[in-house]
Amino acid sequence: MAKTNVIPLYGVVDIHSHVLWGMDDGAPTIEVSLEMLRLAAAAGTTDIVCTPHSNGEFEYQPALIDERIAELTRLTGGVPRIHRGCDLHLSFDNIAEAVENPSKFAICGGRYVLVECSDLHISGSMSQVLDRLLQVDLVPIVTHPERNPILQKELSRLDKWVEMGCLVQVTALSVLGGFGKRAATSAHALLEKGQVHVIASDAHDPVHRHPKLDEAFATIAAQYGQDIARMLFVDNPGKIIRGQYVAAEKWQRAQSRKWWQFWRNEER
Repeated sequence: MAKTNVIPLYGVVDIHSHVLWGMDDGAPTIEVSLEMLRLAAAAGTTDIVCTPHSNGEFEYQPALIDERIAELTRLTGGVPRIHRGCDLHLSFDNIAEAVENPSKFAICGGRYVLVECSDLHISGSMSQVLDRLLQVDLVPIVTHPERNPILQKELSRLDKWVEMGCLVQVTALSVLGGFGKRAATSAHALLEKGQVHVIASDAHDPVHRHPKLDEAFATIAAQYGQDIARMLFVDNPGKIIRGQYVAAEKWQRAQSRKWWQFWRNEER
């Protein structure tokens, strides 16, 4: 049986992708963008958020992003539906601008924003930085901590951030081992703790960092349960693009009952 059969019919929502051409290190051409969108739709994704980088290398240009989303929507017929977001590097200038104009970098202009920690240094004042965003009603979604070489060694740093109200997003390919053993180990450690709120593609191309989420969905469903998979790929990201509340708390997988518990229930 194909693993894609476990994808819910009402669709997967991908809140992190670099599918928009010519904006960063993602899709270089519109043809590549269209191929990535085709692959995503074929794998069950109904909604995808374009999240170009905003950092020292790439300028975030909302008006141009909206123009290119409109062009892709025209060419694809809106399958999948395309939304605007940002992969926000936590630099001083970005934080100041996000506090001044909270909707600029937010997913669909709402209340959730993807935030990326540096691979080189994470300040001891990171909690204060995240709190500044929370104070202007921007909920930070910490992206791919399982791939960050600093956080891989200190996953417990996420405990405080989640307690504050931040969410955690893990990359689908990390779950499958596509970013190596350390990233996979870290991803599953966070999943075992129930400290992952969304799984997304962080797609950059059609082949090596592709946008297909069906295999990761199947893996999560097999290891943690169908309800958890639906929460991470459908329910939570769906609420995020709609600006609805997502609980920033740890979850527990459903515990299967022992055979004797079923037997006792039958006798009642």
